[in-house]
Amino acid sequence: MADHNELGKLGEELALKHLRSKDYKILELNWHFGREEIDIIAMDGETLVIIEVKTRATSWFGEPEFAVTRSKQKALVRAAEGYIIKNNLNVDTRFDIISIIITPHERKVDHIEDAFYPTL
Repeated sequence: MADHNELGKLGEELALKHLRSKDYKILELNWHFGREEIDIIAMDGETLVIIEVKTRATSWFGEPEFAVTRSKQKALVRAAEGYIIKNNLNVDTRFDIISIIITPHERKVDHIEDAFYPTL
């Protein structure tokens, strides 16, 4: 497996550990809707949370969350709509980003709640 794939997998594991420590209920991992993918779908109390995990080995080119572009946000919104319709849900929904930097000396996890709002 390529190094970036392993880094991404480790990042998702750290994100899950973080969410579980905050009592989130994990519903889905790497959920697909057509060509779109949601890294983590969880419940925070009564709120459905769509979570994009971005992991980097350095912040040299900017914080990982800056990689969640407008087009990626639109893709996440489309996939979230698919999940909500498929599961016949009527709940508040929030879009979060978990930004992770993993270096040989540290592991930094930054959970950004309400990172963006669903505008198409």
